[in-house]
Amino acid sequence: MLGGAFTTLGRYWKPLIGVALTLFGAATLVMILALVVAASAVATQWDALTSAHSPDAPDSAVLIPLGVAFGVLMLLGMIVFLLATAVVQAAAPVVLQEAVLGRPVTFGQVWRRSWSRVWSIIGTVFLTWLILIVPMILLMAAFVGLIVYTATLGDTDGLAPLIVAGLVGALILGPVATWLYVRFSLAPTVVVFEQQRPMAALRRSTALVRGNWWRVFGIGMLAYLIAGVIGYMIQMPFQMIGMLPGLLDPTDLGTDPSGGELIALFAGVMIMSFVSQLISQLFTSVFPPLVVGLLYVDRRIRAENLGPVLAQAAGAPLPEQYGPPPSHA
Repeated sequence: MLGGAFTTLGRYWKPLIGVALTLFGAATLVMILALVVAASAVATQWDALTSAHSPDAPDSAVLIPLGVAFGVLMLLGMIVFLLATAVVQAAAPVVLQEAVLGRPVTFGQVWRRSWSRVWSIIGTVFLTWLILIVPMILLMAAFVGLIVYTATLGDTDGLAPLIVAGLVGALILGPVATWLYVRFSLAPTVVVFEQQRPMAALRRSTALVRGNWWRVFGIGMLAYLIAGVIGYMIQMPFQMIGMLPGLLDPTDLGTDPSGGELIALFAGVMIMSFVSQLISQLFTSVFPPLVVGLLYVDRRIRAENLGPVLAQAAGAPLPEQYGPPPSHA
C-alpha cells in the first residue's frame, strides 16, 4: 500500500501537486495578506498599543475596524483552506481511478472531477467528526455539571469519585472514537469512486472495513505517521535558517526600536514559516488519502472481486464499473 502510494505520487505528481499548490497557495496568500494588513495598520501605532499609559493610545474607532478587517481576512483564509483540503482529498481518489488502470490524467480533469464532489466530501467529513465529537461533548458537559452541582452542595468528598468516573469515561470514549473513525475512514474515497452521498458513503465504508479493521487501522496510522515525519523534515531546514546566528539579531535595531522595525524583523521569519508549511502541506495532504484510496481498492478486490472489473475497464472507460456490486434480491 505504501509503495503503491509513493509510486502513484511519483507518476501523477503534476496534477496532484498542481491542485494542492493552487488551493493551499491561495489560502496561504490570504493568510499572509491578513497579517500584512494588520501589521501595516499597527506599525505606526505600535508604541501606543504596547504602552499601558500612553496618551496617544488609539481609541476603539481605530481598533474595531482593524479587528474586523483582520477577522474577515482570517475567516476567508480558513474557508479557502477548508475547501482546499476537501478538493485535495477528492483529487487523490480521482487520480487513483486512472492510476489503477494505467491511464494518464490531466490537471483539468482532476480539478473538474474533484470540485464536483467537494461538497459531498465536506459533508462526509463533517458527519464523521460530528459522530465522534458529540458523545465526547455530552460526556464533558455531564461531567462538569455533576462537579459543579456537587461543589455547590458542599460535598467535597464526592468530587474524587466524579473525577475518577470522568477519567474512566474519557478512556472508554477514546478507543470508541478511534474504532468509529477507522470504520468511516474509507468514506471520502467512496464519495469519489462510487458517487455516493455522505450517509451512504459512511455505511459503505463500514461495510468495507468490517472484518478487516486492524489492517485498515495499521496501514492508515502508518501513512499518517510517515506523512507527519516527512512534513516535519521538510519544515526543519526553514526553521534552522531562522535560527542562524545574526539572522535575527535584535541588537541591530538599536536601543529603542520602532514598531515598524520590530515587525520587519520578524516578517521574514513569518513568511518563511508560511512557505515551509505550504511545502509540507503539499505532501501531508496528498499521501494519506492516496494510501486510504489504495486500501479501498484493495478491500474491493478482496471482498467483491473487483480485479476482473478493473482489467476489463482498462480497455474501455466505463466509470459506472467502480460502483458498488449489484444487490441480489
